[in-house]
Amino acid sequence: MSNGLSTNGLSTNGLSTNGLSTNGLSTNGLSTNGLAATSFTVWFNGNASVSYSDMVMKYVVACALPAGQTRVWTNPITGVTYTWPGRLGLATDWAQGAAATVAEQQRLSACLAAHVNKLGVSVPISVRGHDSTGAAIPVTSSEAADYPEKEACFFGNLFAGEGVFVGSDRTLRRDESTTRGCALSAKGAGEDTGCAPLQHVGTCASACTRDATHSFWERCTINGVSYQALTTQLRSQDIYSCGDGVCQVTESCGTGRTYDSCAFDCSTCGTGTRY
Repeated sequence: MSNGLSTNGLSTNGLSTNGLSTNGLSTNGLSTNGLAATSFTVWFNGNASVSYSDMVMKYVVACALPAGQTRVWTNPITGVTYTWPGRLGLATDWAQGAAATVAEQQRLSACLAAHVNKLGVSVPISVRGHDSTGAAIPVTSSEAADYPEKEACFFGNLFAGEGVFVGSDRTLRRDESTTRGCALSAKGAGEDTGCAPLQHVGTCASACTRDATHSFWERCTINGVSYQALTTQLRSQDIYSCGDGVCQVTESCGTGRTYDSCAFDCSTCGTGTRY
């Protein structure tokens, strides 16, 4: 479980109201003292629901801590105990209670952005980049083989309020679609993908540079600021094509062979007839 494989499902609200700069964790870290801070309890119980707060913390801890480590916290208001396992190890000093460095802030922000799914459909992704030691996140040979499709690059800084950004690492054909619409999009730089506050910058190549081995996008620059980035890849079956006989949640009825007018998979609108 030390590789970069994980499942996305963080809501877009989890980016805009995650509280990383206000819940005390920015300076107190994920240590016992940090989680015991009054500011963290206020944040956790002050969101729309504790289920939402639990979801955000699930991804924060999974991004920050390495596999095999967990954080356990008991809500002093409700008495409910939560256990959040680590996975990627992107901010291990912060996880031990130190104030988050700029590099850790950037890696955590990129990681949270990579796990956003606006349709609420859980899709496994392969995360590539550097961990807190500067080493590449381990990717097993089986993971590399099972996740061949290039998807996107993510970068930014949610702690500092500098924004969070995504670029496409491949171009979708008009007949293709994916539930990872916040990441892999046919839209260009600045176009609205419906994933605010995640901002689309166009292609990864237009803003980023690869690592020395050309395995992933290492750094991306926007507004004159250079950020540590993360790269994601998908399974082939998670990119859908109009014409495969299945009306996917990303496809619509119509008279054509494009994802938003897919007669073969979703019928012509109002007739139930397929071509």
